[in-house]
Amino acid sequence: MPDADTRKQHALCPHCSRAMRYLGAATEAVPFWNRIGAFFRYPFHTDPLMVIAICTLVPLVVSGNLIGLIITLVLALALLKYTYAVISHTAEGHMKPPPVAVAFTGSGFDIVILQLLVFALMGGMVAAAAMVGGPLLMFLAVAFVILALPASIMVLAMERSVMAAVNPMNLAVLISRIGTPYFLLYGYLILLTLASGAAQDFALTHFAPGVARTLAGFLNSTFTLILFHMLGYLLFQYQEELGFASDLQDDENAGEMQNRDRTHRFDADIDMNLKDGNYDRVQSMLKEALKRDSQNAFRLGQLHQLLTARNDIPELYRYHPRLLNMLAERNDGEGIAALLAAIETVEPGFRLEDPELSVRCARCLYQRGHFKPALKLLQDFHKRFPDSEELAPAYLLVAQALANGLGQWEKASAFLNFVKKRCLNHPLHEQVDVYLQQVENREPLKGPKASFAVQE
Repeated sequence: MPDADTRKQHALCPHCSRAMRYLGAATEAVPFWNRIGAFFRYPFHTDPLMVIAICTLVPLVVSGNLIGLIITLVLALALLKYTYAVISHTAEGHMKPPPVAVAFTGSGFDIVILQLLVFALMGGMVAAAAMVGGPLLMFLAVAFVILALPASIMVLAMERSVMAAVNPMNLAVLISRIGTPYFLLYGYLILLTLASGAAQDFALTHFAPGVARTLAGFLNSTFTLILFHMLGYLLFQYQEELGFASDLQDDENAGEMQNRDRTHRFDADIDMNLKDGNYDRVQSMLKEALKRDSQNAFRLGQLHQLLTARNDIPELYRYHPRLLNMLAERNDGEGIAALLAAIETVEPGFRLEDPELSVRCARCLYQRGHFKPALKLLQDFHKRFPDSEELAPAYLLVAQALANGLGQWEKASAFLNFVKKRCLNHPLHEQVDVYLQQVENREPLKGPKASFAVQE
């Protein structure tokens, strides 16, 4: 639906005019396992780098009193708020990070409290399982909590509901709808967590305490943003299964231009009607399009294909000047030969009324080895177009077809002598003697050799 309104998520079915269900960009989303490089580049955009730098470096320079503790806590909340914003921002189709202001302004700081509540309730669920079913049930509860933790984070980021984020049925449905890719993502998340831990441990072991804490904080924030961006992209990729729709938002102007381009809609309608067998409808559409733009070679080519496939010779004859001109521009000798043969069935002895087009079509036929059709097209050219500037090119081409194609050297010589006597002022006249010498020697008629000598 190239002319659908993606912003309003609205389009009407061209068949029945009923509203269609919007799928967003789910069908075009690249699988997340093919975007690993993009995930790792994500934190190194300007906005997330600024957030990480502020939240990592500022706590190192503030004093250790109460004010410094409050500043550190606020920055930690801002960083967590930003990471949760990354999930919803990505799920909505934004592949570029949210701006710095998202971390430090507006509402949304409650997401951290909600996440703490989720962790508390999950811990309570594990404790309740231990009290009710003993170690076995507790182990199963712990396994489910660990497995469902990414799903819980995604639900909390999108719905901002603690109950939705801890509801086992809700989480199980989300995991089942995503399917196997969820477990693949889970493996990536485990690897990311291990890599983050190893990198921070290396920093703390091999660097001075101040540098180590700074580097460890930077690495922790970076890996957290990568992880949350992956979770958001998983929601974006499986939006149809999860019951919502969103588009890639970073190239809105291109989408609007596409919506305004009616050619895409026209192509879609042609494709749909062809598949439905509505050939008369397609033919009418193409003819109307050519009335509006008679020089549109693409539409003319489509009409030629359709008329040829339908063997609609009267319509081929009707459009033959434009069709032959198009085929000549494409140097399609086979197409010209087939079209002329079709027209001959309804008008024996057919001749073109345009001398220039006749020569162009004949040249295409000659180059593709259709010598007799080329000769037929140029038959009696001097009688039909006695004053045409195309007379010399036409009969030189006839001579080439006779000599090179059919081996009729005497006839080729006659046409060359005709050009020599009749077309004295034509630029090709000076080449005729070379052609005549080639005929006498029974050599292929190729004209004079190119010369690159500079006259003094």
